[in-house]
Amino acid sequence: LTLLGLGFLLGLRHAFEADHAAAVAALASCSHSVGETVRQGIAWGIGHALTLFLFCSVVLSLNSMVPERVALALEMAVGVMLIGLGLDVWRRIRRDRLHVHIHEHEAGKSHIHIHAHRNETDRAQHQHAHQIPYRALLVGMTHGMAGSAALILLTLHATPSIALALTYIIVFGLGSILGMATLSLAIAIPLRRSARSFAWAYDGVQIAIGGISVFLGASMLYTQGSEFLG
Repeated sequence: LTLLGLGFLLGLRHAFEADHAAAVAALASCSHSVGETVRQGIAWGIGHALTLFLFCSVVLSLNSMVPERVALALEMAVGVMLIGLGLDVWRRIRRDRLHVHIHEHEAGKSHIHIHAHRNETDRAQHQHAHQIPYRALLVGMTHGMAGSAALILLTLHATPSIALALTYIIVFGLGSILGMATLSLAIAIPLRRSARSFAWAYDGVQIAIGGISVFLGASMLYTQGSEFLG
């Protein structure tokens, strides 16, 4: 029980790693509500846990380890994914750009009207808000594959049997689901409030989220790519 409790806490902590937080923040930037953001976080956690369990089950059953080059390639795939998520955030900012129009009336008076495409795209996409967040699920699965090598190594040293090892991985996955749901909530609340009250701050936060995601992805790609190429 102590070992499984530790696994749950490690899974909870695992969700807060920088590349995971960057991915969920990028996903949250296109959400339409706090609830949708939390659902995306839970979907990430489910995808992450599912891939970890399946991947680790196969490797542990074969009594082998993930080859180092395969593990590096999976980490590089996460880097590419983070770059893609960051660029997508910037693409949406450009799509939702503000337009300023000057309206003139017959009396010679004029006023400035600011129009944003964001409201139009939000209305167009609102009908998809309650569907299963497959994108977040896929991102979580990619992270799960990349993290499987380290988890397998940790599990082999910590558990005396395959059955306990698989139970440990399940509990670890449950911890990561809870951790990501909590992180998503922490990201969603200030992001939604800034969207309602301070459009300039909301756009600034989105630009920063995209930049951090691209930076972390590029750093992972460079670091893991250097090791992969020897």
